Amino acid sequence: MEFLCYHRDRPDSETLRDELLEEHWSYMDQYAKEMIARGPTFADDDTATGSLHIVDLPDAATARAFAFDEPNYQAGVYRDVLVRRWRNLLGCTMWDFPGGRTGGNRYLVIGLGAGQAADLAVPADRDELIAYGPLLSDDGTAWLGTAVLVRAPDAQTARTILTQDRYADIEVHNWQFGGRS
Repeated sequence: MEFLCYHRDRPDSETLRDELLEEHWSYMDQYAKEMIARGPTFADDDTATGSLHIVDLPDAATARAFAFDEPNYQAGVYRDVLVRRWRNLLGCTMWDFPGGRTGGNRYLVIGLGAGQAADLAVPADRDELIAYGPLLSDDGTAWLGTAVLVRAPDAQTARTILTQDRYADIEVHNWQFGGRS
């Protein structure tokens, strides 16, 4: 089962985040085989705002343990955590993205569902998609939104990957490939 875990930083936690970088990476190294995508999100001024991990784990309890045992969470770097079941509609990892680790602007787009499911099919123009899939309830039956990693010229273009009027809210975060360099 695939899960999306998005840890949002609390204000003024940059120093603590930096101090824990090796602990964070060492923790994530334990999940290297399960990792579909990972990486930090940033404000426009390049201040870290969060940390995304999409992982393939056995069940929701294991996903929650993964998210809440993470060293940055345990130390108070994060203000909250979104953990949702997710379905990998591209069937690949971020390391398979033909655009590589660098070049261009990359975004995490999270559409929080409202009503009937939307954007359940991968768009025809998928060349710039790094990850794409629905957010689901723990049992996988209810659609709760859609999460996408995409390379786009700007945040507004990234936002248009989702059907605007089908979501209660759409978040767009600057994102970059994560992990050890």
